[in-house]
This record gives sequence, structure tokens and C-alpha cells, in this order.
Amino acid sequence: MKLGLAGGPLIMALILGRIGSIGKLYWFMPPSANLALRELGIVLFLAVVGLKSGGDFVATLTQGDGLSWIAYGIFITAIPLLTVGILARMLAKMNYLTLCGMLAGSMTDPPALAFANNLHATSGAAALSYATVYPLVMFLRIITPQLLAVLFWGLSLAGFAPGRGAGDSPPDTRWRLRNMTE
Repeated sequence: MKLGLAGGPLIMALILGRIGSIGKLYWFMPPSANLALRELGIVLFLAVVGLKSGGDFVATLTQGDGLSWIAYGIFITAIPLLTVGILARMLAKMNYLTLCGMLAGSMTDPPALAFANNLHATSGAAALSYATVYPLVMFLRIITPQLLAVLFWGLSLAGFAPGRGAGDSPPDTRWRLRNMTE
């Protein structure tokens, strides 16, 4: 198991934050410095994302199916957000800051969290709801594809593969494997 580039500093920060101080050295950061470092981190993150994706953006958009993929992305992103947002506001009576933080956490979207935090700088409601939802979403992002792969693999073994009826016989994979190796 590897911690990666950010894992080591994160674990050390958690340990040192729990200890509190070593001799005359206090592991405390004033809220203003904490806010400045958070904002700097989000700005650097967005700058790197923009620089990495901006070079080929116009070519990807204008060639082939670029516009349709953008439309699919907007549809796939907007429909769940609007549905959950409307239901949470109407049924759960969530306030706007909590709702913004929850939706940002559900999409694991740091820029949306930065927006929500800037709406009311003294309130921590957006950050709290983001931190509440974020771990569950990250866990589901890891486990859901694996469960879907196992489910579809099991269905294909049982003869219920997409595009075939329940009574159809499974395709002869030996023929495909034999022809692929020739």
C-alpha cells in the first residue's frame, strides 16, 4: 500500500494536529492563514486542470462528436443535481448554503465548494455539509464500478447479456479467441 504524494503530508498533519505542540512549537494555524492556503490550493488546482485540458479543447469540440459529448455531459450532470437540489429544498427544507455544500460534495467538486464558502464567509455550513457527503461519495465511486462489473459478468455468464434474449444461447467465445490468436 502506498500513500502517494499527498498521503504522507496528510497523515503527518493529522498526527501533528492531534498532538498540538512539541516543546515550544505549536501546530496551530490561524483561521486567516488556513483560508489563504485553501484558496491558494483551489486556484492552483483549477489552473493545472485548465492548462492540461485547454490545449486540445477546441479541436476536440469541433472534430467528430465533440458537441454531442458536451451535451451528454451537461445532461448527465445537470439532471441529478437539479433533482436532488429541488427535492432537498422542498422536502428536507435545507438552506441554500447547506444545499450548495451537499451538492458540491456529491460531485466531489472543490470549485463548487469554494463558491459555496464565498457566499457567506463566516458560516461553515457549506464546508460541513461537503465534508459530510464527500466520504460516502468517494467510497461509492470506488465500489460501484466493481459491483457493476461483477453484476454484468454474472449476468453474461447466466445468458442475460445486453442485446440478447434470455433464451438465446451464449456466443461461442472459443471461435473468437481462436481467430484472434491466428
